[in-house]
Amino acid sequence: RQNPPPDGANTVKAMVQEHYGSAEVLETREVDKPQVGDNEVLVRVRAAGVNLSDWAIMSGLPYIARPVYGLRKPKNGVRGTDVAGQVEAVGTGVTRFKAGDDVFGWCDGSFADYAAASEDALAPKPANLTFEQAASVPMAGLVALQAVRDHGKVHAGQKVLINGASGGIGTFAVQIAKSFGAEVTGVCSTRNVELVRSIGADHVIDYTREDFTLSGQRYDFILDNVSNHSLSDLRRALTPTGVLIPNAGNFGNHWFASAGRLLRAAVLFRFGSQTLGRFLVSPKLEDLVALKELIEAGKVTPVIDHTYPLSETAQAMGHVGGGHSRGKVVITVSRAAIGALASVDTMTPVPVRAVA
Repeated sequence: RQNPPPDGANTVKAMVQEHYGSAEVLETREVDKPQVGDNEVLVRVRAAGVNLSDWAIMSGLPYIARPVYGLRKPKNGVRGTDVAGQVEAVGTGVTRFKAGDDVFGWCDGSFADYAAASEDALAPKPANLTFEQAASVPMAGLVALQAVRDHGKVHAGQKVLINGASGGIGTFAVQIAKSFGAEVTGVCSTRNVELVRSIGADHVIDYTREDFTLSGQRYDFILDNVSNHSLSDLRRALTPTGVLIPNAGNFGNHWFASAGRLLRAAVLFRFGSQTLGRFLVSPKLEDLVALKELIEAGKVTPVIDHTYPLSETAQAMGHVGGGHSRGKVVITVSRAAIGALASVDTMTPVPVRAVA
């Protein structure tokens, strides 16, 4: 690995955890500035999206995954996967980027002033997004895109239902399914009905008033981000050849999370012509570019719940871990990201927090 060009600082600020636990394990520390390999890019982080997976790794859940995360503590002490910022330096093998380019994508350790990312994990930032908005896209957007397009094979004329339509993945899934010409129904709580309608859902069901599995309506594709219905009930809401993707992580089971539910689903869907879609998101550059194109075409707009400064990363993680985010939660790392916010039309269900 080679050092990036010197810029007068050898250390950077980052949110670090030394052991597993709740959000209070995160501490602001000075760490060595990341070094970049031949095919890597050093990104000056402007904003970082917060995902439930970040919260899960911080918590060390499920336990069965700790051989991957690290048995006693995380192998990488800096959390954060989604990133948006500016290229500071590039490795000798990098050909797609140069210093000063605005980028977004994924990496390890984006809750910091600087992060190193593979060249193939970054794309030019959508021109019509702020850094905060761009940082909210990668993981949630990729899950929604791959679920709807690749595994659901959603196309024009189909009836699609997104359960948990107001969350980070749900808000992307509603818009992506609409962009493919589907008739989309979003399921959410009372306070989020207008939000889900505003992002293009043809029908919105308030789950506190109506159970969509009892309505008699059948759907060609259901993306279940909530797991508040039995598998049998969900099957009843599918057409005879419909596709179900159960995408809700049940971290109440500390050992196996939702693995047990998925196994039961696999057995249940062995019989009949309905399909169970199971997948783990596979980050691909071409899919990140596809999301960029949908965004720049005006077909998808990120929904941001709250932004927090880097110093309040623990609060941001607690917010996401609570499971009731409306759209995405974002950490603003650099003040340069804030000024752009006023000049771009953002879809924010609540006022964005001021960052001191």
